[in-house]
Amino acid sequence: MLDQYARRIEQAAARVYDVAMISALEDAPKLSARLGCRVLLKREDTQPVHSFKLRGAYNKIAQLDEAARARGVVAASAGNHAQGVALAARKLGIAASIVMPRTTPGIKVDSVRSLGGKAILHGDAFDDASAHASELAEQRGMTMIHPYDDPDVIAGQGTVAREILQQLAPLGVSRLDAVFVCVGGGGLLAGVAAWIKQHSPKTKVICVEPDDSNCMGAALAAGRRVRLQQVGLFADGVAVRQAGTEPFRIARQLVDDCITVSVDEICAAIRDMFNENRAVPEPAGALGIAGIKRWAQTHDVSGKTYCAIVSGANINFDRLRHVAERAELGDDAEALLSVTIPEKPGSFKRFLKVIGRRSVTEFNYRYSSPSQAHIFVGIKLSGGSAERASLIDALRQQDYPVLDMSGNEMAKMHVRFMVGGRAPGLHDEHLFRFEFPERPGALVDFLDAVGGRWNISLFHYRNHGAANGRVLCALQLPRGQLAECRRSLDELGYEYWIETANPAYQLFLGTQV
Repeated sequence: MLDQYARRIEQAAARVYDVAMISALEDAPKLSARLGCRVLLKREDTQPVHSFKLRGAYNKIAQLDEAARARGVVAASAGNHAQGVALAARKLGIAASIVMPRTTPGIKVDSVRSLGGKAILHGDAFDDASAHASELAEQRGMTMIHPYDDPDVIAGQGTVAREILQQLAPLGVSRLDAVFVCVGGGGLLAGVAAWIKQHSPKTKVICVEPDDSNCMGAALAAGRRVRLQQVGLFADGVAVRQAGTEPFRIARQLVDDCITVSVDEICAAIRDMFNENRAVPEPAGALGIAGIKRWAQTHDVSGKTYCAIVSGANINFDRLRHVAERAELGDDAEALLSVTIPEKPGSFKRFLKVIGRRSVTEFNYRYSSPSQAHIFVGIKLSGGSAERASLIDALRQQDYPVLDMSGNEMAKMHVRFMVGGRAPGLHDEHLFRFEFPERPGALVDFLDAVGGRWNISLFHYRNHGAANGRVLCALQLPRGQLAECRRSLDELGYEYWIETANPAYQLFLGTQV
């Protein structure tokens, strides 16, 4: 297998540079100093379409015969593969239709159209778009250009690894200890692993996935391809429910490890990239950096050299709001705490003396009762999780009841923006947190679905540029109707959580004082 793919990648290298460039391999001195190892960044975000995807797309399309070219090509993509196909097709004078989920960031849709591709928006996730693209291919005789499950596409992506190994010597690197690769369906991972293990077998190949979209890691753990019921949409470039057949076949033989990272860690990695060179990768593009940081928490990395492939930079500008909000939490540089203080003059000042000279990033308070108040406070940290634990211990030693909200998704997404919304005396309230694919009209559809029978007593919605809408909603359910309500919500198909028992609700939003 290695010999076969090595030959395919060599052949691909003779084609892909018609459209692709040899991207830089750069040092990341700030990140290296923080982690105690040498970090290199492979800058695929600087490609003409700001992603590595044009490599595989062009390698596949360039090999089509004249009859196939005349019929045109079709692809399904969340965006980056779409742009690669559109550019490749334009270069070769071929008509290209691209089916994209309706949740695809507008910057990617606009780019496809500007490159001459026909953008067709269909479905809420990649799998929906892929099924529709397959139908179009069968109906119209077009060639389907798969984003990852094709040997020619995999070989095109493998040219990234070929460049990395060629670029090490000029940087004075004699040994590359590991390369960290973002993974959706697995095309880039398979191509990189095939080349690395043929030419630098001691270099580890590490798969990095979001913890809510880990189809390759789940497949490798199970020993077979598995299909995820849900995938997170923040890192839309890797929002794939099932790894490709061929990428999985290669990965199970050649990949050394799989790790997952959280949305907060991805946001912190985006900020790291900005701090290094003022570049802003998309969430999927920052996975490799987040992976190195996670690896450094559990391994001895001193004296090691690691490479992260920065795979793309197609990010909607308004999504940066969410990145900025969560980057501090992703680096353990901020603590979100719920603290109960006495309701009397001087309480806040006494609380500030306990936390010392740390900066307060936010402070939310509303009168709760004659004897005590619940505050929701953000505190800047410089010592990570150890400092957070020490701070909580110091507060408890001073008899402050404290709850750590730093990992509480509802608190981070909703409560911190709506503290003070208590409603004493309101009966039969049950709290639900929802996520649903974000598209025009989605919020109205949601309200039509949940607000027709039961009274909505609390509602908070945030649209921060992500591909999924976030709603916190309380319904008044008379005794005995919770089970019926849950059946109705299950039928909607939206992912939801019951949050009535969440302490963030009980302390800041609940109906009991």
